[in-house]
Amino acid sequence: MTRPSRLARYGFADNGSRAADLLGPDGLGLWDTEAQAPTGAGAGELLQALSRAADPNLALRQLHRMAETAARAHRRSTGGSVTGTGEPLTESPGVTGLLDAVCADEGLRRRLVAVLGASSALGDHLVANHEQWRVLATTKTGTAPPAEGHLEFQDSMGEGAPTVPALRTAYRIALLRIAAADLTGGRSLEATMEALSRLADETLAAAYAMAVGDRPEPRLAVVAMGKCGGNELNYVSDVDVIFVAAGDEDLTAGTTVAARLIEICGQVAWPVDAALRPEGNRGPLVRTLASHQAYYRRWARTWEFQALLKARPAAGDLALAQEWVDDLAPLVWHAAERPEAVADVRDMRRKIIENVPAKEVDREIKRGPGGLRDIEFAVQLLQLVHGRVDESLRLPGTLPALRALVAGGYVGREDGETLLRGYKFLRDVEHRLQLQNLRRTHTVPDDPAALRWLAAALGYRAGAGRDAVQQFRSDWVGHAAHVRRLHVKLLYQPLLEAVARVPAEALRMTPESAGRRFEILGFADPAGALRHLQALTGGVSRTAAIQRTLLPMLLQEFADAPEPDRGLLNYRHVSDKLGGTPWYLRLLRDGGPVARRLARVLSLSRYATDLLTRDPEALRLLADDAELLPRDRDALREGFIAAAARHLRAGTTDPAPAVAAVRAMRRRELFRLACADILSRAGELAPARPLDVHAIGMALSDVTDATLAATLHVARHVHPGPPDLRFAVIGMGRLGGYEMSYPSDADVLFVYASEQDGAAAAAHAIAEEMRRTLGAPAPDPALGIDADLRPEGRQGPLVRSLNAYAQYYARWSRVWEAQALLRARFVCGDENLGRDFEQLADGVRFPDGGLTRDQVVEIRRIKARVETERLPRGADPTTHTKLGRGGLADVEWAVQLLQLRHAYALPPLRRTRTLAALRAEVEAGLVGKVDAAAMEAGWTLAAQVRNALTLVRGRPTDQLPRHGLELAGVVQLLGGGDPGEFVDRYLRLTRRSRAAMERVLEA
Repeated sequence: MTRPSRLARYGFADNGSRAADLLGPDGLGLWDTEAQAPTGAGAGELLQALSRAADPNLALRQLHRMAETAARAHRRSTGGSVTGTGEPLTESPGVTGLLDAVCADEGLRRRLVAVLGASSALGDHLVANHEQWRVLATTKTGTAPPAEGHLEFQDSMGEGAPTVPALRTAYRIALLRIAAADLTGGRSLEATMEALSRLADETLAAAYAMAVGDRPEPRLAVVAMGKCGGNELNYVSDVDVIFVAAGDEDLTAGTTVAARLIEICGQVAWPVDAALRPEGNRGPLVRTLASHQAYYRRWARTWEFQALLKARPAAGDLALAQEWVDDLAPLVWHAAERPEAVADVRDMRRKIIENVPAKEVDREIKRGPGGLRDIEFAVQLLQLVHGRVDESLRLPGTLPALRALVAGGYVGREDGETLLRGYKFLRDVEHRLQLQNLRRTHTVPDDPAALRWLAAALGYRAGAGRDAVQQFRSDWVGHAAHVRRLHVKLLYQPLLEAVARVPAEALRMTPESAGRRFEILGFADPAGALRHLQALTGGVSRTAAIQRTLLPMLLQEFADAPEPDRGLLNYRHVSDKLGGTPWYLRLLRDGGPVARRLARVLSLSRYATDLLTRDPEALRLLADDAELLPRDRDALREGFIAAAARHLRAGTTDPAPAVAAVRAMRRRELFRLACADILSRAGELAPARPLDVHAIGMALSDVTDATLAATLHVARHVHPGPPDLRFAVIGMGRLGGYEMSYPSDADVLFVYASEQDGAAAAAHAIAEEMRRTLGAPAPDPALGIDADLRPEGRQGPLVRSLNAYAQYYARWSRVWEAQALLRARFVCGDENLGRDFEQLADGVRFPDGGLTRDQVVEIRRIKARVETERLPRGADPTTHTKLGRGGLADVEWAVQLLQLRHAYALPPLRRTRTLAALRAEVEAGLVGKVDAAAMEAGWTLAAQVRNALTLVRGRPTDQLPRHGLELAGVVQLLGGGDPGEFVDRYLRLTRRSRAAMERVLEA
């Protein structure tokens, strides 16, 4: 009795029982059933080779069938019985010749067993053609048989065209050699695809010769398209072609030849698909050169130009084919300039996915998400857009084109390498799937046995903790996820659409074309702009190549601003500072809308540009909409204090490093908010959650609160004072009302409480330290601390105790101080002390019974005095946003007067924010809805203009100009339009606001 378990060690199924029959004395004679061992050294090596096959059982069965066929052929040749005589296979000379050759020739053994175990279809072919195994034998020079995809015909063929059977045989032999080289690691994926494409070319050429036959040959070209055109054909695929006739006289004969060629190829190898021709299957099979030109000029859609990326001569009149390709090339390389081009490619990819059956979409390695089409569409769209001026990208193959895109800086190195690996993996999987039965398939099986075969065919073996299938699945899922992510990143990057809109001539960036373009775009100094351009794009470095891609699009963005020259200059400054960092240009190229957002920021805002040049890495904020939202106030405070604390140790007496860290964080937050503000009305560049002037005011106030809290923490560390010293900062003015603007100082009061001697001096030292360190000259913006609203103003002490404040307000305070306290709120320091101060302030700002008549008259008098004395000399009162008619101060005085008069009895009026208090006054019936709407509109527009003026100028101003570049910049920041109409609108709204304010004050 045999012990078949020994054979199971070689990977045979059924515990090796079936293998024992095929290998034993009655079979191939390779297994000694008594000794339970191979019959010899050659037999042992053959068994080892079988164990390494993708399917050892399949390889053994096919080898046994080959032996049976060889035995029958030998009997037939000697006149014996075809059905067999019962003699062992090993006694047949045909079988011994096969087995001796396989055992003796290691190369033949590896190649034959690999084919038999991976492809049942090629195995069946070898069974049916029992002598063709010899084409896999090692040559006399010791090398593997040629597998470049060339057709080899028998010498008996002569000089004429081959017959269909002869062509089929030559095709199968070439395919067999290519598969053997592929399966044994003797050929890379690219070499395999190239060999299959060459085989297709030669098959087309042979079929063309057969189709012409003895007829007069027309001038007919066969142009390869699709995978064949890209030299990346797989094992089983339609071969896409387009037929081109030279002229009308060649059409009839050419159509006959083309139809016959299609028929021959279908009988020999694969279907020929001419559906990519103009009008598809509804159009004529063959068109003339002129007819093609006319069609593509007038009717062709984007996908048809996309298909032409892979066009190349294949058979027939090769010179005519090349003429056709050259004739259409200019149309291909301008197709991306069509307004709908980029969207068309994206829509086509989306439709392909939608047409995959739902039950197969997750297993489709070609059309499904994360499949080959994802890579191909991304590469082809990048070629269409950037290949207009970069001829190095005009390559038909996906992998060469992808490498060229990486070399040119259009795709990041890491991204490119990831796509290369993904493409090779997916094509390897596709090849193994198709080789199995020589059927066109791109779907990974869900059957466990089929999955085990596929994993083995791809070279996976069981490892620690995971079997081969698990390892394959892990790699497949990983590659598909990376491919899909990068497909979305590349295909949907806004930069593509922006570059596609730039004319090809402008993309060339030669000095002549650039100079003309600068003049057309409205640059005031074209020569200076050209110098900046040459500095940015000069040389052959990767950095210069990426800049050459970005700048044509950025120039268009700069040109949309009032001062294009300033935008380009600022861009050069930022690039000079960051050009050496590995992430800068990669972020601009791959970071979604970052490049265009940066262009808008640099060209419209000196304020944001100054912040960015001090902190260039803040540019990263533009990549993520979430980074363009205000940070939570508690997180801000904690972050600022933590940054300061890192520079404070026991005994530290120098507050400068800690406060510098706080100011640096404030700078980053100011840039965040300025960019969000600049982009909020930028159309498609706007963040998902745009910020209005009210949100900006609150966010700026939160940043100021955090800055003061962290600086107070530093000052208390440097000047600790008595143990019981409590200190608080009270926000006043716009800080207290959460209505800070970019140029606002921090209006504050300082209050302390302590029973010990020296407390007043310590509190004064703390307050003075805060004012000094936050206002000192430094690279980061200063924050002015204004304590002039304190009792007695600048003549009074900087800091008072809570009791001193109470005594002053009880005895000496005037009505304007009660008005100032309407916005008082605790900001930082000792919270209990701050709340005690707020309670003290309530008694002053909300006096029982409201204001007396004399106090109302006094407020009106002060308001009139402010208008005449505080308005800057030469200022236009109709367009001064703060003190002008109907501006910020007008509305605030009207609202605050009503609060002083009625808030003692109406708690909802006790708000520090102007518009919140105004709405409460409307609900209380103190202000009419029409007047309230007029004042809210005037206040809001004045606040928007005040912020925009600072953003545009880079320094504070409250005066809206009537004309000029600054007005144009303000208008563009606030949504665009005609500057003159904007000024008219401002005057109209503030005039209504002023009238409403006067009605409130006089009521």
